[in-house]
Amino acid sequence: MSQETSNVHVTRTQVVVEAIREKILSGDIAAGKPLRQSALAQSLNVSRIPIREALVQLEAEGLVKFEAHKGATVTVLSAEQVTELFELRALIETDLLQKAMLNMTDAILDKAQAYLDELETAFKNQDSISSWSVLNTKFHSCLYEAANRPHTLEVVHGLNTNCDRYIRLQLLTEGGIPKAEQEHKQLLEYCRKKDIAKATMLLKTHILHAAETIRKLVAKQVG
Repeated sequence: MSQETSNVHVTRTQVVVEAIREKILSGDIAAGKPLRQSALAQSLNVSRIPIREALVQLEAEGLVKFEAHKGATVTVLSAEQVTELFELRALIETDLLQKAMLNMTDAILDKAQAYLDELETAFKNQDSISSWSVLNTKFHSCLYEAANRPHTLEVVHGLNTNCDRYIRLQLLTEGGIPKAEQEHKQLLEYCRKKDIAKATMLLKTHILHAAETIRKLVAKQVG
């Protein structure tokens, strides 16, 4: 396979990954539903090879589960998973933020503000729902990068990918967006003031309160 052909193959698979991911995150394919490779291939106008590869990647992201005799299904929302994922985030991200604030520059803070402005604009547009969690992750990651802990940041990205569906569920509920906007602004303000104690406490509260809200939403959906 030539390099050009290989690149096209990788790009096609990534397009399929993003298309199926969005169907799951938007609820177009509901939790617990089977993912028929032939039907997906037909709807996305591709062969079954990139479909299989995409489902394997989505399994690593926690969105898809492979079971014997059943094939691939969309993973079911789980309150227990919310607790584990968000508690891990609270532990790791507060530590990252504390380390990052020792090295945080005005340029980093301005970059974080730009992501926050983009996120607030996206919140006002229902057509931009798919970008919410991406911009949310970019805002938080921007604040953590100055910690110079690339492997830890990679773990955080993985956790955020697994939290994606839950975060979107929270933001789509009444009051979810205004609360997120207020806490993001306050967090950035504490970072500008170099107030490590208040910034890390707010971040921990921000993550754990989100988990509490999401657990209640998941309980309603599952129930």
